[in-house]
Formats: sequence, structure tokens, C-alpha cells
Amino acid sequence: MTLRVDVVTIFPDYLAPLELSLIGKAQRDGLLEVHVHDLRDWTHDRHRTVDDTPYGGGAGMVMRPEPWGEALDEVCRALPGRTPHLVVPGPGGDRFTQEVAYRLATEDDWLVFLCGRYEGIDERVYEEFSARYPLSVLSLGDYVLNGGEVAVLAMTEAIARLVPGVIGNAASLVEESHTGGLLEYPVYTKPPVWRDHEVPPVLLSGHHGAIAEWRDQQRLERTARRRPDLLEAYEAQQRRGADDATGWDAPRA
Repeated sequence: MTLRVDVVTIFPDYLAPLELSLIGKAQRDGLLEVHVHDLRDWTHDRHRTVDDTPYGGGAGMVMRPEPWGEALDEVCRALPGRTPHLVVPGPGGDRFTQEVAYRLATEDDWLVFLCGRYEGIDERVYEEFSARYPLSVLSLGDYVLNGGEVAVLAMTEAIARLVPGVIGNAASLVEESHTGGLLEYPVYTKPPVWRDHEVPPVLLSGHHGAIAEWRDQQRLERTARRRPDLLEAYEAQQRRGADDATGWDAPRA
């Protein structure tokens, strides 16, 4: 089934890059369907107002619940019989990871992204719609962006490329970074020597077993060097798998 993505934003033009490259091709091939909506279309004043001052005081503005409520009421009813999964990008959410991307690509066929701005969306919008649909707040990392649009671009690409048929060579997804919990091994192409830098001889050997062993080792070493947190989680997972296989709960150091 085609993955449908709806994006509600006050800056529709921000999502234009989704028409490019493999994600644009996926749309033309019917594997992905993207609909971008301007939140201001659901306002009713001449200034098309979507924000107001926060109750309790404080800096900044808060996005009003009325346009969000009307927008989501309409957007989420676009496909009778199908249930959308609402996704709100925000620094206060759960970490968006490759595992999350895979789950959204395989377990959902309709994602609705809410692009917040200013100090965020009135909390009552979350309360209202999380009672009606699955709703996830997801963060790209521990930093703050001006709005959700950049995150939606990243998340949509990460999710859509996992939809069967979007990536021409599906095998390229198997060993890339974060698949299986480790970073990807270094890659090389022609020429074999460039500015006195040589391609590792094992890659020119034609010995597939040795190449696979070298790549596995490189993944471990690169992850240890760049992301020791990932390596620790990977090793813990490996230990749990070994314990499950033997039926014995090994003592933890």
C-alpha cells in the first residue's frame, strides 16, 4: 500500500524539496503520496492569525488550538477507513532513530506531521487528538529548531526510503549506519590510489569472507570511536541474545 504523508505547516514552500531525488521519484512511481497543507487556511480573521500570547505570561507566542483543531479534523478524515498516525517534531519528544523510522515505514501507511512554530502548539491539541489517533512527539536531537519543517524533511526521507521499492538496491539498506545498532564501515571506489592514499588491500583481494570480516571489524571500531554509547547498547543487546540462546541469565558486571 502507498505510504501517505500529510504535513500541516504555516510555511508550505518549506516542503518543496520532497519533490526532489528519490523521494520525488517515489511519489511519481506511486510508492509515496505527499500532501502539504497551509494551517492558515483554517483561520477566520483577515490577518490569518495562528498564534497568541501564552497564558501565565512568558516570552514568545503559542499556536492557537482552533486552527489546529479544524485542520486536523479535516485532514485526518481524508481517507475513510484508514487511521493516521500523528507525528509532532519537537525537542521535548522521544529520540527519532533508525529503529523508529523503520517502525513508522512498516507499521503505518498514513502519517500526519504537525509543524509547530514559536513556543509550540497549545497543549490541548495534543490532549484532543491523542485520544482519537496514535500520536508521537519525536526529536531529531538535543537542540532547538525554529520550527518543525526541517525535522519533517529529515524524518520523511528517513522513513520513505525504507518503503519497499523506493531504494533501487534494497541490499544497500542492510549494512548502512544504525542498522543493527552500529555505524557503517568506510567505503571506497576507483582509483585504487588517490593522492598517495591507498584502498585497503583486503577490498581488492576478491576474498569475500575476508572482506566481510574486515567490514564487521571496521563497523565496531568506527562505532567505538565516534559513538561509544551505541557500542555499549549493541554489546548489551548481544549479551542478552546470548543469554536467551543458552537459557541462562549471566551475571552482570
